[in-house]
Amino acid sequence: MKVTGFSFIKNAIKYDYPVLEAITSILPLCDEFVVAVGNCDDGTRELIENIDPKIRIIDTIWDESLKTGGSVLADETNKAFKEISKDTDWCFYIQGDEALHEDFIPTVKEAMLKYKDDKNVDGLLFKYKHFYGSYDYIGSSTKWYRHEIRVIKNNPEIYSYRDAQGFRKGDNEKLRVKPINAFIYHYGWVRPPEKMMAKQSNFSSLYNNGTPSIEGAEFDYSEIDSLALFDGSHPKVMQNRIQKKNWKFDQDISIKNYSLKEKVKQFVMKLTGGYIIGEYKNYIKI
Repeated sequence: MKVTGFSFIKNAIKYDYPVLEAITSILPLCDEFVVAVGNCDDGTRELIENIDPKIRIIDTIWDESLKTGGSVLADETNKAFKEISKDTDWCFYIQGDEALHEDFIPTVKEAMLKYKDDKNVDGLLFKYKHFYGSYDYIGSSTKWYRHEIRVIKNNPEIYSYRDAQGFRKGDNEKLRVKPINAFIYHYGWVRPPEKMMAKQSNFSSLYNNGTPSIEGAEFDYSEIDSLALFDGSHPKVMQNRIQKKNWKFDQDISIKNYSLKEKVKQFVMKLTGGYIIGEYKNYIKI
């Protein structure tokens, strides 16, 4: 069984993306790793090329015409995916602000072996934890996606969908996936407040024809509807970054700033044991 990791990145140092940790977290599962590195101006390419000999860099130029709805992110993902070796069985996608906990590596490998030759399985579906403000809190409202595809078959009909959150194949067909008991930890909302504002301003420009939609010196982390305390352990690859944390964020988790719509969703979820009204599911569980 051959496994290839793939990702894309641009200006990871400038916007404080933990891309080194993201890539390193899944390297034990990968025989090779393809990274599409955009036209950076901050030393990101040098950072990536010094991580591991398994890594193969594809130099890219981001298409400025695709800065609507985040489609440039899918375009960059597809550039990396298309460069994966033809003899690869599984392709493990990781974004620059995600990480796989080492405890889940055996679970992922077992699922890869089990479904490698199953023609009905297009990919593997992961659970998610979304960290917010600091490494001690996770988002607990229904706006955070609970699952997403991160391992796919090496099928040329598969492509990154919309803003690269997930995948589809052929003529806009959802992938058929097997859910596995493994978590991806998402750190996209954990940065020093000034870095978070810079990242969000740049990120919003990818959805608004290149125009940032937010301004300010520091990001206001207090504007969140609901958080819960994280009581587990972080991936080992994140420990050094966590120890260097130099900002303070505390939140009273008893405070719930729910909209009426969110209150209804929370009520139904508790009543049904987990059902979320209108939950976005870009996949078909099998």
